[in-house]
Amino acid sequence: MSHPKIAVTMGDPAGVGPEICLELLGNGRVSEHCVPVVFGDADVLYRCAEKTGKQKPSNVITRAELNKVDVPSVLSLEGIDIDQLTPGSISEATGHATYRYLESAIIACRRREVDAVTTAPANKTALRMAGVTQPGQTEIFAEHTETDTFCMMLTSDILTCSFVTVHVGYHEVAGMLTTERIFEVIELTYRSMKHLRNREPQLAVCGLNPHAGEGGLFGNSEEELIIVPAIERARAVGMRIEGPLPPDTAFLPERRAVMDAFICMYHDQGHIPLKALAFDRAVNCTLGLPIVRTSVDHGTALDIAWQGKAGAESLIEAVILAARMRS
Repeated sequence: MSHPKIAVTMGDPAGVGPEICLELLGNGRVSEHCVPVVFGDADVLYRCAEKTGKQKPSNVITRAELNKVDVPSVLSLEGIDIDQLTPGSISEATGHATYRYLESAIIACRRREVDAVTTAPANKTALRMAGVTQPGQTEIFAEHTETDTFCMMLTSDILTCSFVTVHVGYHEVAGMLTTERIFEVIELTYRSMKHLRNREPQLAVCGLNPHAGEGGLFGNSEEELIIVPAIERARAVGMRIEGPLPPDTAFLPERRAVMDAFICMYHDQGHIPLKALAFDRAVNCTLGLPIVRTSVDHGTALDIAWQGKAGAESLIEAVILAARMRS
């Protein structure tokens, strides 16, 4: 049986994306699971290899060869003129290139030329400079696949968290919480974890307020009026779920040992414990899309870009997870 083919976007060419993609192409563990194809620029990868001492790509293909490729490869998309690129610097040109790699990979996946997409980090400022209005790559995937119900899930061998809200200011969070939205995230997470664990998962839901509201003492009864009804709805259809839990004690070791995933109300509620515990191994997944999409759980790291310092562990784990989710 042939391995799945995973499109790996190179991310912002001025960031660490090119060097971690070079590392990925030569990784034997990845080749045991799938065939990675980097959607990027061969000239950028060649230049980055020269600066970092990494191995240059050995197989560069055209779009016409994508269907037939069965070894780690680079699909060169001519997203940026190498003379316009300054490693470590944000620019409109790198934003345009990032978007080109991303859009091309999504189209290829929807056409079934590849089996899944894994994304290297994008720079939100560069994307905005290039005229991209979506707040992040997750939202770009949702728009291109015409998906209304989706959520972000960060997963590692230590902790998995899904998010009801993500890239919004904290003053907006409470107003965006609804019972329907929380139930959507619970359901998407339950389905995903059941597939990955091959059993019925156990979930936990975090409260919004300190001490999960302390019986209405803190907040505006979001727990009682919004979160609890979503939990009860999930239980009514047979899901194993606890909560709402006080966020400051939700991630203690004894609870992590028995929970497959935690439903978080906002970005930092889950990102802080996950990055503290598994920064170099965590993977970002977008649940609810008609295609499989995973991503690294770190940014472009412009301060160390093209210096050979960036670790590729998160990208490697993301590509392997994409292959597992596609199976």
